[in-house]
Amino acid sequence: MSLVTKTFTQGSLRRAEYDTSSRQLDLHFDGGRVLAYKAVPEEVFRRLSSAPNPATYWEDRVAEEYPKATPRSGGKPSGPTLHDLFGDPPGGN
Repeated sequence: MSLVTKTFTQGSLRRAEYDTSSRQLDLHFDGGRVLAYKAVPEEVFRRLSSAPNPATYWEDRVAEEYPKATPRSGGKPSGPTLHDLFGDPPGGN
């Protein structure tokens, strides 16, 4: 596995991680949300990394173009969890 990381200092997209061997792209957003995509060409990662607005590039060129994957690293799931929806179970567990 060869992991390439790009950190962004502006916008809601904070970091992009690209695995060159599996071609998986993990995107880390404000608040800890992580979205992952598989079968992403390396050129797409390069263009995302150099885009003037990486979050817009993601929306336009990645979000609907590539299949979703399971993020490699930690982070909040992309949608609400059962705990977010229902809170603590009865009995405090």
